[in-house]
Amino acid sequence: MQKFDVVVVGAGFAGMYALHKLRELGFTVKVVEAGDGVGGTWFWNRYPGARCDVHSLEYSYQFSEELQQEWSWSEKYAPQPEILEYANHVADRFDLRRDIQFSTRVISMVLQESSRWILTTQSEEVIEAQFCVMATGCLSKFNIPKFEGMENYTGEVLHTGDWPKHEVDFEGKDVGIIGTGSSAIQAIPLIAEKAKSLTVFQRTASYSIPAHNSATDKEYEESIKIDYAEFRRSNSLRYAALNNNPNPVSALELESDERHAYYQSRWNDGGLSFLASFNDIGSNLEANKTAATFVHSKIHEIVKDQAVAELLCPQTVLGCKRLCVDTNYYRTFNRDNVKLVDIGEAGIDKISERGVIAKGEEFSFDTLIFATGFDAMTGALLDIDIRGSNGLSLREKWQDGPKNYLGLTISGFPNLFTITGPGSPSVLANMIVAIEQHVEWIASCFSYLRDNSKQRIEAEVTAEESWIELVNGIAETTIYSSGCNSWYTGANIPGKPRIFMPYLGYPSYVEKCESVAEQGYSGFKIS
Repeated sequence: MQKFDVVVVGAGFAGMYALHKLRELGFTVKVVEAGDGVGGTWFWNRYPGARCDVHSLEYSYQFSEELQQEWSWSEKYAPQPEILEYANHVADRFDLRRDIQFSTRVISMVLQESSRWILTTQSEEVIEAQFCVMATGCLSKFNIPKFEGMENYTGEVLHTGDWPKHEVDFEGKDVGIIGTGSSAIQAIPLIAEKAKSLTVFQRTASYSIPAHNSATDKEYEESIKIDYAEFRRSNSLRYAALNNNPNPVSALELESDERHAYYQSRWNDGGLSFLASFNDIGSNLEANKTAATFVHSKIHEIVKDQAVAELLCPQTVLGCKRLCVDTNYYRTFNRDNVKLVDIGEAGIDKISERGVIAKGEEFSFDTLIFATGFDAMTGALLDIDIRGSNGLSLREKWQDGPKNYLGLTISGFPNLFTITGPGSPSVLANMIVAIEQHVEWIASCFSYLRDNSKQRIEAEVTAEESWIELVNGIAETTIYSSGCNSWYTGANIPGKPRIFMPYLGYPSYVEKCESVAEQGYSGFKIS
């Protein structure tokens, strides 16, 4: 049996930095990764058009000044192959692979009376560790709804979240894609260029803002790198840890024409900063409607068939689902070989031998793509049979929704930590910034325990309950938690408890984490 101070599950950006940081502090660390390479999300999501929706100069590590100075991104929004190349560069530069065990899936984790964890892999290998750090990712368990007749389809089946490494040839093929979330919105324009025909099945329309992607502005890059640390520090004080130029003005303070002109300027800038156009888009329904109405007007302006344009206009609160960032998404519906099928709440009738039956009509395809998202934030954790004190399973603990303290630890599961899990900013912040903050907090905690000859740390039940109340209370001050059915609340997974999972507001979250540590890890039982 292998024994370590720490086992990290997952070798994406979180797992890689956790390995580097903890190893640097003198801990013995083993990383276990299901895939055969590093990169996490960017290892699995290889679909056409996959790229980050955060600017490249921000979506990167800051723990090494040398690394961030030497690496140069080719585009404003980095494509998946380049992000994966970056992940591999980091793994090589910091010699991480020697402590990563690839092609290994953890199937169970059991707490011992000694407060150490026993992990078992799919090949029945057993690993023991004092601490477990779950770097399993927020969007790593892909979801395929249980459509009737799935087993009957005889064509090629793909999922955007589990895309093959080889290039998929769509030339001359009739292709169907189910879903219109972020992955589909990125993939659809490129697939449409190759396929004989592309049929898009839409249940709920998504808001998307143009990326206006371009080659990296080298002068701008140089200006950032002159004082990268200050750029990072300034961004960390933003609500989502992004350089999104927030406007402190209410949308309702401006006259209609002036407001429209400002939205147009944000549309011209492109990207996620559109959400920061005014300070009350996320808190005032009337203000939000002004943003939604503007996006609707742009869709009608771009899409020639006004009936199709209307179907593409979301009827939900802007921002309550992930805001998408695209290149020519709406324009793609002007192509003769692209058809939109709005299935609404009725959904897909069934999958047939030849394709999809929806609204009583059969559509035949050579290739069927599921862009149906993920069991977000909790899915990958609950895929593992994790058993804490007195044999309590995490699935039982979270049967009414995820509960934890600081989004980092779970009462009843001592010495177990989650990176960017529910109850933390995670998916509603710059993910790499959130990852680094979590890893550094965990590393400091482990050092504190070692320095004070302590073996066990566990969240107190009262601290956990108070934290969940806080997370929910913050969400309720916005219109995002109830504005639509989204994966932020688990609404895309049948039977999953509905609870708004992310903590809103990166700077205030960091302050709370720091305060807990400064007070000798208040809210924890340490022994």
